[in-house]
Amino acid sequence: MLTNMAVAALIIAALYFGREIFVPLALAVLLSFALAPFVIRLHSWRIPRTASVLIVVFFGFSIIFSLGGLMVSQATRLAAKLPGYQQTLSDKVESLRGLMGGSGTLGQASTVLKNLETELEHGAATGQTDNGPARQVPDKAVPIPVEIQQPDPGALTTLAKIIEPLLSPLTTTGVVVIFVAFILLQREDLRNRLVRLAGSGDIQRTTAALDDAGKRLSKLFLTQIIFNAVFGLAIGTGLEFIGVPSAPLWGLMAMILRFVPYIGALISAIFPLILSAAVGSGWEMLLLTALLFVFLELLAGQVIEPMIYGHSSGLSPVAVILSASFWTWLWGPVGLVIATPLTVCLVVLGRHVERLKFLDIMLGNRPPLTPPQLVYQRMLAGDPLEAAEQAHDFLKGSSLEDYCDKILLEGLRLAEADRRLGHLDEERLDRISSTVEELVADLEAHHEIGVTDLPPPDMSSNPGAAIAIEQERVQRQLIDQKTGSPRSVLCIPGSGKLDEAAATVLAYLLRHRQIGALAEEADALSMSKFFSLDMTDTSLACVCYVGQASTTKIQDAVRRLKKKNADARILFAFFGSEAATPLNGVVGATVSGGSFGAASDAIIQATSEQRRNTTTNSKDIVAS
Repeated sequence: MLTNMAVAALIIAALYFGREIFVPLALAVLLSFALAPFVIRLHSWRIPRTASVLIVVFFGFSIIFSLGGLMVSQATRLAAKLPGYQQTLSDKVESLRGLMGGSGTLGQASTVLKNLETELEHGAATGQTDNGPARQVPDKAVPIPVEIQQPDPGALTTLAKIIEPLLSPLTTTGVVVIFVAFILLQREDLRNRLVRLAGSGDIQRTTAALDDAGKRLSKLFLTQIIFNAVFGLAIGTGLEFIGVPSAPLWGLMAMILRFVPYIGALISAIFPLILSAAVGSGWEMLLLTALLFVFLELLAGQVIEPMIYGHSSGLSPVAVILSASFWTWLWGPVGLVIATPLTVCLVVLGRHVERLKFLDIMLGNRPPLTPPQLVYQRMLAGDPLEAAEQAHDFLKGSSLEDYCDKILLEGLRLAEADRRLGHLDEERLDRISSTVEELVADLEAHHEIGVTDLPPPDMSSNPGAAIAIEQERVQRQLIDQKTGSPRSVLCIPGSGKLDEAAATVLAYLLRHRQIGALAEEADALSMSKFFSLDMTDTSLACVCYVGQASTTKIQDAVRRLKKKNADARILFAFFGSEAATPLNGVVGATVSGGSFGAASDAIIQATSEQRRNTTTNSKDIVAS
């Protein structure tokens, strides 16, 4: 642990102190993902790779340099016009003060302090005090002014002063261009080296994963660049129509800052809003500018963007905020702009490279726990509310049996595995059972099935049909007295709390399918509770096991249940992940296993046979 922390600290320190190299490298990697599809397309047209790279890099950076020059020219023109907007902005601030009811307490206090400061300065200048007349200040010697003249700078000195501020960005730009060119030229070689680092044991799988990751990243970044460019163009065009000065500058700023998640569009709107307030004589320009940014951001973020590449960039919201904070602290404003694309690269690598999987777990938007793991974790925590929310979300697109088999049953199997290892005490087992009971109660309250009665017969229109309907009604009433009673099917836990939870779920599924069923407690087959077990009107007893059951326990359970109700059929449902335990010649019982759906089907099949037998007897009763 300490070793990993030390390595992480060294990596962060290297990124910070080596930012002059790593920032251009990061920019080059991101740009190479965006330019790679064009290089591949030109190379597919039989153009040599070197020529393809040079053509793409030349046109790509020509566009970047043109946009940069446009931003500089617009900023220079705006700086020349800013002093003329100062008075208009001051007048609007004063008008806002008037609308707020004049100066408040703080304003009055500020006025008093300013007056006091003026009086003190005036008193100090005249030498007057509160204690008496002013003291005579002796005359001081008048200083002799000295003027230092510098020799006229030469042409080289003037040129150096002009070039010095541009030296750092030009150097960074040159390094980025070189890095992009070499990354595109050595793309396959870099991929092979990454395969070797990721592990050469399964070259085919690793290569396919990295190629897929490269294509996905290229498509994602290129789509983001085009989409943000269209957004910036719309902002610039709208501001131009509104009349905001330097509209192309603000459109380019909106394009760049939209790479910053959540707050990028808000930051890009601050300066246009201030400028629109300073330029317009009224408030119409400010209002139109605000409406433009709000409308376009809502349209882009909530409608168009999800249609193009989904609702998410693959990062969790917390990861987006943390990555923006981290890269901004590390590399400044450039880190803020490239934080999300750079973190997306790390997450994609984590999804395809086993050694970097922790990056996907920490930063990705995929659930850290599978649905069965989540429901088991909520069982351990005794929180049925979150488990119920998960169930309702799952049931929007799947059936109840699928939820019980794919999530609840798998969660109970995880619990059984921990129980066998001795990781679950009685308190936790009780908590799991009570959580499942509350979850089933919540599901039953939200997914009730109403039983529709047959329509009353119309004796006047069709007497024969009415008699048939009445016979069907009597037959169904006789059947329901046996198989539709609340204790028609009794789900009995085999030996523990997990079996009780499984019996609760199975009974609920049967009730959902209009079969009268109840679940007993975990110790229903024990000597102390067995004599009080009520099997009245029970046509089938289903003994549920999540874990393995011995043949001795099975034989003992069959013997006891037969003593209670000799007419009831007995079924053993084994829900463990292992194969169902054979009955080994046990007489008077059947077996079902694997899932809640299979067990409920077996129970319904058994009760259907009893329905047919009851129907035959009921016909004789009706005929008589």
